[in-house]
Amino acid sequence: MQETITNKLEKAFSPDHLEVINESQMHNVPPGSESHFKIVIVSDMFKDKLLIARHRMVNKALQQELDGGIHAMALHTLTMEEWFDKGNVTESPPCEGGNKN
Repeated sequence: MQETITNKLEKAFSPDHLEVINESQMHNVPPGSESHFKIVIVSDMFKDKLLIARHRMVNKALQQELDGGIHAMALHTLTMEEWFDKGNVTESPPCEGGNKN
């Protein structure tokens, strides 16, 4: 799943920077699961787009995966200028659902 997501986003956005991080191990899922991802994508295709529009663009590119296995995605959609201004994105919080507590 991680490889599929990476390939689809590279094809759809030709990003300047892309990280697809499997965070499934932080959640109440079986070992080896690929259901929770953090995606950091830097592309000028996001220029002049609201955050919701950027997320919709990514969701559209990954619609098949969202329909068939991805439970959650933390999206960080940035332009190159925003990436340089912001730097690193924040760490994902620990899971508080299921049996993790």
